[in-house]
Amino acid sequence: MTKPNHCPFNERIKRRYFLRLKETRGYSVATVDGVAAAISRFESFTGYKDFKKFHLEQVRAFKRYLLEQAKAVRSGQGLSAATISSTLRSLKAFFEWLADQPGYRSKITYSDAEYFTPPAQQERIAAGRIERPGPELDALHKVLAAMPHETQFQKRDRAVFALIMLTGARDKALISLRLKHLDLEGYRLIQDARQVKTKRNKTIVTTFFPIGGEALAIVTEWKSYLVHEMSFGPEAPLFPATLVGLDANGQFAPQGLESKPWVNTAQVRKIFQEAFQRAGLAYHNPHSIRSTLARLGEQLCQTPEDFKSWSQNLGHTGVLTTFTAYGNVAPGRQAEIIKNLGQAPQEDPLATKIAQLLRDHKVA
Repeated sequence: MTKPNHCPFNERIKRRYFLRLKETRGYSVATVDGVAAAISRFESFTGYKDFKKFHLEQVRAFKRYLLEQAKAVRSGQGLSAATISSTLRSLKAFFEWLADQPGYRSKITYSDAEYFTPPAQQERIAAGRIERPGPELDALHKVLAAMPHETQFQKRDRAVFALIMLTGARDKALISLRLKHLDLEGYRLIQDARQVKTKRNKTIVTTFFPIGGEALAIVTEWKSYLVHEMSFGPEAPLFPATLVGLDANGQFAPQGLESKPWVNTAQVRKIFQEAFQRAGLAYHNPHSIRSTLARLGEQLCQTPEDFKSWSQNLGHTGVLTTFTAYGNVAPGRQAEIIKNLGQAPQEDPLATKIAQLLRDHKVA
């Protein structure tokens, strides 16, 4: 007899829950898919039993199963601590909601859902990260200088790298930019959420960061090329995709630039991989440039207002996001700071203000 791979009653209630997440919580499709995967993992473990047949032993057994999976992760199998924690948190939220739904109130209680709370040890492991710091600004300038720019494709790729250096724009936003979003007179990039794929659909206006070098000239030259050589209008993509067609030998080959954007971010990552390789440096992904810019802000900003402006320029609502998520100190600089701690301390208004913010954050 074939084992069941779904429960019709579960599918109906899950559909309602996913709709709620999208419509009332504003969850993206990717986030909802992650929740769906977590619930499906639990269903698969229970043999796709109706949620109305829920009992606490299912949760206990499922958590034991996940912990065994955590032990197997070192061998290249199993589940990571982060996956286990997110799975249990998603299930906890789902069953809390389920406990208030008609037909389930008598079967499931809020206290039952508490049993999905991730083990503290797994939460600590999941929260612990060994982050690779972003590249040094000097290294980025070296990479940019080594990028060729003879063909229109090379000019485009170099401009991609340069604009990310200037703005810290995320790759998904970058591929959806249009010419009109690059305001060279105002020295800014306007990531209009109505047209640009920004994080959490937030409009971000970024004034070019003071990084020096040739990045601004490269971006300026690229926009001029699109306007004057390609006759692109303001609604055209800032970084058009490559038009592929048959060459004289009947082989597929690049034919030029088409007035359409890239469909995904794979090309942006490829640009970075090839650029770092050409410069003889270790690869850093596009998002790592945001860490570089955050560190630069820590060095240049002299007042809390300076750093708040720098943070907003990265698209962060709260300054603590910039300071804690992107402001990691490079290992070499970390050692230098520790060695100099014995010297006479100097008043630093920015550090004082941030320390206060951190204390207030912990209290809250």
